[in-house]
Amino acid sequence: MKKYDIAAYIWPAYTGDEPRSRIFWEEGIGEWQTVKNSAPKACGYSWDRKPLWGYVNEADPYVMSMQIDAAADHGVNVFIYDWYWYDNRPFLENCLNDGFLKAPNNSRMKFYIMWANHDANYTWDIRNSSAMGENCSVWRGAVSRSQFENIGHRWIKQYFTRENYYKIDGKPVVSIYELNNFVTGLGGVEAAADAIRWLDGECKKAGLAGVHFQFVRWNGYWENITGVDGEVMETTPELVKALGFESLTHYQFVHFANIDRDYAEILPDVQKEWDKVADMYDMPYFPHVSVGWDNNPRFKEFRHGVVINNTPEEVEKALRAAKAQADKQGVSLITVNSWNEWTETSYLEPDNLYGYGYLEAVKKVFTE
Repeated sequence: MKKYDIAAYIWPAYTGDEPRSRIFWEEGIGEWQTVKNSAPKACGYSWDRKPLWGYVNEADPYVMSMQIDAAADHGVNVFIYDWYWYDNRPFLENCLNDGFLKAPNNSRMKFYIMWANHDANYTWDIRNSSAMGENCSVWRGAVSRSQFENIGHRWIKQYFTRENYYKIDGKPVVSIYELNNFVTGLGGVEAAADAIRWLDGECKKAGLAGVHFQFVRWNGYWENITGVDGEVMETTPELVKALGFESLTHYQFVHFANIDRDYAEILPDVQKEWDKVADMYDMPYFPHVSVGWDNNPRFKEFRHGVVINNTPEEVEKALRAAKAQADKQGVSLITVNSWNEWTETSYLEPDNLYGYGYLEAVKKVFTE
């Protein structure tokens, strides 16, 4: 059987070990607070998802050891950690540094970083998430060249040189979530391209083959999508290539598809997007599958834009379609949103509704 790399994004907020996170979640358990306290809306809508594993601290190496085994046993063999840098220092590194990297069995799993370089606002804080809170910047995601060099050296020292860091052609992969912030913070397209060349050189000095930058494509327009972290920059294949990116993927169906409908209705549009993107860009496109979308837990009022009937059976169909797409394009990496985006209702972790259903879907498609 052909080997596939199934890479699930990780939202590293399910811990209270990061002191700065308490401005959003004061109970000290990270965004589990939002999951635990989710209440029915005035319109009667109710969200009642609960984790079978409980509100565990995902910065605990023994918790992550259990999760690594569950993921690997079901065919998920790569974790993509959302990685943050705000106010001149890292944010929410604990789940990766203290949980995953200290887990005794982390050699079963590869990992890489997606720099989630969007601005931080009050979407994470249900007390202030509505109206002005979504447009109120707590921290800026754009960084200067000097800050980027600090970040690059940190990536190389702490992550890139590890045996289980995910690499393509010997190059550690780093994914960029928001191109607009990346380019504007560094001072423009050529300055951003020069920063990528600098990091490539630093990686070679460290004994690596260079660095592989991966572009996260949104919908191709400047407008922001309500309730989604960050903003969207209109991009062209020429721009992405000129910057030095070597591959691309997606992060969420909501970034490019109408998701306020049945999952089975969404999938054909997703497949069209896969084909369009694969044709547009002169670099590998890694197909992406999202489990669902519903970010109502983060808000007091009801939010339109809810995927319905995203059952394990329907997600299995999407995974099979992504596998066929990967075969057609001659690639073996497939990204999945996500391992644990509970407050966006897009996760593989077992819950009170489907049990291990989503993980079993992955297992059926990629290991059996």
